[in-house]
Amino acid sequence: MAGNKKDVAADTAPDEDVHMDAGGDEAAQATTEAAAAGESVSWDAGSLPDAGDAAKSNDIVNDDAFEALIAERDSLKDQLLRALADVENMRRRTEREVETARKYSHTGFARDLVGAIDNLARAIDAAPAADDESIGESVNALITGLEMSWTEIQSTMERHGIRRISPLGEKFDYNFHQAMFEMPHPDQPPGTVVEVVQHGYVLHDRLLRPAMVGVAKAADPAPDAETPAEDAS
Repeated sequence: MAGNKKDVAADTAPDEDVHMDAGGDEAAQATTEAAAAGESVSWDAGSLPDAGDAAKSNDIVNDDAFEALIAERDSLKDQLLRALADVENMRRRTEREVETARKYSHTGFARDLVGAIDNLARAIDAAPAADDESIGESVNALITGLEMSWTEIQSTMERHGIRRISPLGEKFDYNFHQAMFEMPHPDQPPGTVVEVVQHGYVLHDRLLRPAMVGVAKAADPAPDAETPAEDAS
């Protein structure tokens, strides 16, 4: 039995913990079976799991997970910035729309009103002066009331952004003026408004009605003097 007896070598420290993965467990099972069969067992260093390879594998997994988290963070950050930009643009657009509605919501009413205002102004211009003694007291009071109404209407118009265009003596501006005719003028350069046929109106910076005007033009050239006929010889 001494010839068949074989030593089993096992280099394990009694006070140390041994950690093995699936490959280590299989090697330990094979060693146990060989020892039970009475065969000699020798340890092969190459068959044991390499702790360095396991650490490298874990590092690769951790790096991939970290990169995935970074990519997800960048994507969420981009979405957040885009959402904030959309909200800010919507806020500014809403403020502009509210301001425009506040300024120009009564455009139609103002455009219809300027005709009546013009008629009142014509009536005042055609009426005699309020201090004219030739008119009766009742007519004098009527004219005074019209003038007071005209002053109040002008104040109300300015308070609501309605402004009258009186371009007499100004340079012609096609944005606010409509030329009805041209006429030579000795004292004004060409392109100057020399007569206002009908006043215009603007609501803030938006045109309600252009002013109808007459514009100065250059004087026509004088005709050439006729050449005197030559005396008959």
